[in-house]
Amino acid sequence: MPKNSLDVLTIGNAITDILVRIDEAFLEREGLDKSIMHLIEGERADYLYALMPDDKLQISGGSAANTAVGITSLGGTAAFVGKVANDDIGRFFARDLRQTNVEYKTSLLEHGAGSGRSMILITPDGERTMNTYLGACHDLTEKDIIEEQVGGATITFMEGYLWDPPEAKRAFVKAAHFAHKHERAAAITLSDPFCVDRFRDEFIDLLRSKTCDYVFANVEELKSLYQTDNLQQAVIEIARDCEIAAITMGSEGAMAIKDGEVVSVPAYKIEHVADATGAGDLFASGFLLGIARGQDMEEALKLGCLCASEVISHVGARPEKNLKQFAAENGLKT
Repeated sequence: MPKNSLDVLTIGNAITDILVRIDEAFLEREGLDKSIMHLIEGERADYLYALMPDDKLQISGGSAANTAVGITSLGGTAAFVGKVANDDIGRFFARDLRQTNVEYKTSLLEHGAGSGRSMILITPDGERTMNTYLGACHDLTEKDIIEEQVGGATITFMEGYLWDPPEAKRAFVKAAHFAHKHERAAAITLSDPFCVDRFRDEFIDLLRSKTCDYVFANVEELKSLYQTDNLQQAVIEIARDCEIAAITMGSEGAMAIKDGEVVSVPAYKIEHVADATGAGDLFASGFLLGIARGQDMEEALKLGCLCASEVISHVGARPEKNLKQFAAENGLKT
């Protein structure tokens, strides 16, 4: 068995966030519906990127990468697996992510689609209009899954979004296989209610077949998974299907279910929610690290909720505070 070199390995879409302030007229000229996330193709992505001013802010991101960054900010060890192309944006992604102390070994795609990016257009009223190109993300394959890396991680955590492209789906399953081969845990986040709607039966099979040991979801994703409006019924169902379930409940906090026992903690109070982007990603950072380091459900939930409270207090999906120090200030272990 490889030595335990990582607390958590995350696998997901490698997206560079490109944030820029624009006026309302820009949206009108480009025919963009305000406050909507548009999935776009490569030619459109290149066209919009070329229009971005020089003062744009670029940050390596994507849900699973954000979770890995949160873990290293907590003082944990984390790696990310996700595909970018060998282009300017892809090389930036790799450099920027490594600067957060996240291990990144995925080879760059030499031929084919360009690197994934999400161009986030911010109007003077603070509204965000997103234009997302997945590109090279869909070219993640089984060859990108390194057995030694997975085997050295206490938990391997994967995005439900990866269940879209067939090659990435096979990579997902291979990673879970390697985790179990080396007596490690595999986890999945359901990612999005629309993702659940597309792959409900397959997600449930991942849990019941024990391909994934832990599941992360918000309330709407959980209810969608079991096609019920009754949260209590959904909790009963998920308790039967996986070893640990971690459920975020927004302003009401979060709950975890293990061995039929339900543990809940309240959300941390903050003065103002500036941007909910990344709340689930950073909750996962705290909860995963807590579980990887042997904390009980309540301790891990508190750590997850604290990380979520930090990221929603400012704009952007990355923590601005040192989370390890922030946890210590709030009496929490990391």
